[in-house]
Amino acid sequence: MDKSVMVVGIDDSDHSLYALDWTLKHFFSPEPENSPFTLVIVHAKPSATTAVGLTGPGAAEVLPYVERDLKIIASRVMEKSKELCAAKSVKDVILEAIEGDPRNALCDAVDKHNASLLVVGSHGYGAIKRAVLGSVSDYCAHHAHCSVMIVKKPRKMHTK
Repeated sequence: MDKSVMVVGIDDSDHSLYALDWTLKHFFSPEPENSPFTLVIVHAKPSATTAVGLTGPGAAEVLPYVERDLKIIASRVMEKSKELCAAKSVKDVILEAIEGDPRNALCDAVDKHNASLLVVGSHGYGAIKRAVLGSVSDYCAHHAHCSVMIVKKPRKMHTK
């Protein structure tokens, strides 16, 4: 019997790495045959022009540097994901870095892999920041063709 596919969306935030770690703890075991899911980890890398958001004179000179930095970030995110999987002895994992808006990239990955579950972290933005930036988790919850689980990082205990 084929396993269901679980897509986990990650970026370079603590929230998404927490979501991946939480998912590995709760859904995967060191014995791949015991896991109900095939794991696909997706990092959406914005294009340099999208990240910079500028056009006109001088833009062409800046873009190669931005592109280099975005590739470094994507590489670091993928490496950290591999480390988290290795620490939990999860070896059967597919890692994908896709250029594009995370909302579309994650929904496309769900369709491509025929996933039954999408996991994303919650950045915990307030209403104004969420309205300006747009919420990946909100978008995916409404547009992904599968169930969506939003993993929230717990608030730290305040000490006196």
